[in-house]
Amino acid sequence: MHDMSQYPYLSKVNNPPDIRSMDISELKGLCADIRQFMVDVISETGGHFGGGLGTVELTVALHKVFNTPEDLLVWDTGHQAYPHKILTGRKEALHTIRQLNGLSGFLKRSESEYDTFGAGHATTSISAALGMSIAHRHLKNTRQVVAIIGDGAMTGGMAYEAMNNSGVLKADIKIVLNDNNMSIAPNVWQISNYFTEMISHPEYNKFKGYVWDLTGKLDHFGDRLRGIAARLENGIKSVVTPGMLFEALGFRYFGPVNGHNIQKLVKIFEHVKPLTGPIIIHVTTQKGKGYKPAEEDIQRLHASTPFDKVTGKAIKKGSSAPSYTTIFGNALVEIIRENKDVVGITAAMPDGTGLNILQEKIPQNYYDVGIAEEHAVTFAAGLATQGITPVVAIYSTFLQRGFDQIIHDVALQKLHAVFVLDRAGLVGADGPTHHGTFDLTYLRLIPGMVIMSPKDEAELRNMLFTATEYKIGPVALRYPRGNALGVELKEGFEKLEIGKAEVLKEGKDVTLLAVGSMVDYSIIAGDLLEKKGIDARIVNMRFVKPMDEELLHKLARSGAKIVTLEENTVVGGFGSGVLEFLAFHNYKNDVLMIGLPDKFVDHGTQSELHTQIKIDPQGICERVSAFLSSGKINSAV
Repeated sequence: MHDMSQYPYLSKVNNPPDIRSMDISELKGLCADIRQFMVDVISETGGHFGGGLGTVELTVALHKVFNTPEDLLVWDTGHQAYPHKILTGRKEALHTIRQLNGLSGFLKRSESEYDTFGAGHATTSISAALGMSIAHRHLKNTRQVVAIIGDGAMTGGMAYEAMNNSGVLKADIKIVLNDNNMSIAPNVWQISNYFTEMISHPEYNKFKGYVWDLTGKLDHFGDRLRGIAARLENGIKSVVTPGMLFEALGFRYFGPVNGHNIQKLVKIFEHVKPLTGPIIIHVTTQKGKGYKPAEEDIQRLHASTPFDKVTGKAIKKGSSAPSYTTIFGNALVEIIRENKDVVGITAAMPDGTGLNILQEKIPQNYYDVGIAEEHAVTFAAGLATQGITPVVAIYSTFLQRGFDQIIHDVALQKLHAVFVLDRAGLVGADGPTHHGTFDLTYLRLIPGMVIMSPKDEAELRNMLFTATEYKIGPVALRYPRGNALGVELKEGFEKLEIGKAEVLKEGKDVTLLAVGSMVDYSIIAGDLLEKKGIDARIVNMRFVKPMDEELLHKLARSGAKIVTLEENTVVGGFGSGVLEFLAFHNYKNDVLMIGLPDKFVDHGTQSELHTQIKIDPQGICERVSAFLSSGKINSAV
């Protein structure tokens, strides 16, 4: 807990109504307090950081002008909403953010009446806000609805689908475009580049100043030019405003406005508040504003573990094995050096997926499509039709967005595309919006899909190589967030036999069929079971689809008691596949499915969550012992 007396303005604010009587001078002091409070708390706890520092003045101005929670603020994801949490009754709990039983790192409807829509994925805010606006039209009330969306999220097509629909419906909706020219990675939004060029071009500013003087009206209202063209000295034929696209979609455009000038923000919001119809306010901000280390290293301090608040550098822990992400990134570079027809694709997450290594070392084989996972998949399909092998590296939970494209554009056409799913299983602090708990289920149902999951980093390398060499159809490779096991890595790669499991230990009392991260846990659990006099066979299944049917027949005919283990929902995943096989062949073996429960798992460290739902080695040992004692058939927890 922090002594709030060191934040003189923030200490007086518990909820938004407390700021509505503040003057501009007090609001500036409040902004400074919020920024310092964020640095003080997040440096100790870790969390999303840079985005919130950039939206301090914007958040204060919104809550100052709009009558929240009666008026609805709809934030896109939650990275930029830490100041919002601080101002809406949660400052005293900020030190618990992203921790077990603490505040969520994202917006959460059950956490606060001020959190109007929960989201951890980008590009949802405008669609949700439009739904709210039309609901209030239907209910015949006049509540204001404001969506706040970052420029990075504007690379996603859903934002434009929602804007187009807003224009058609002539909805009373206001959108704040928080333009910091940086989402998580450097932005690949072409419109952002256009904004930047237009706003900074000297001829544009000269022309804009001329029109300002001519009209005498626009100082406070921003750029509202329509259909105006002017000759420019450098040979450009005409000039259009950054608002042209939005006005074509039916929006009235205001901006760009300096997003760190609280006085201008309050004025622009007061001006647009009574206006009806679709409105967009273009606000320019700086990610990491007011904290030098975050301003200088925007990408690293987008989200951070605890760090030294003076230097901004992460507090070092003991030496550890490299992450699975890094192992993948290096392996892909090695593969591409031998096969130039392999390329890597990311959806605005080069560092998060390990493709930053490819970007640096072989940039001509690297593509960033922006926050547009659906496009990434079909883009890969197009590449595959021409003999290129695309490796699409996307977090498990984000690939859910491309589900239709995987089926329709890739699998149906039997195209060879490789999907590398990082953050499979429970990811920890980011919670249920980011847990990769469904990929084995949603991929397993797709005809022709090969699904594999490595037990360690050496197997990850070999699986990636196998996936790029497999030419028959789509392949998915999934692995968890965090550090690998530290096993020795050999030079080169070994091509694995598709659908072949690996028996790690023989045993007579029970058979543990484990996938991916659960293999190491099963080995440890096997040792615990041995101390109880239980002799467990341990199998690294490697492939969820196709499964090693020869092994399954052998086990089933022997009458083996079978336990399936996966870090995926027990509904429709690996365990379900084993049960389907046994049922199809009319086997009657006793089976226990161990996996993630059929519910959304909240946030906490991976270790805490594994223990909580009993998929850690001790939990596995207890559940297997109980299973053998009870003799239950087809059990699942």
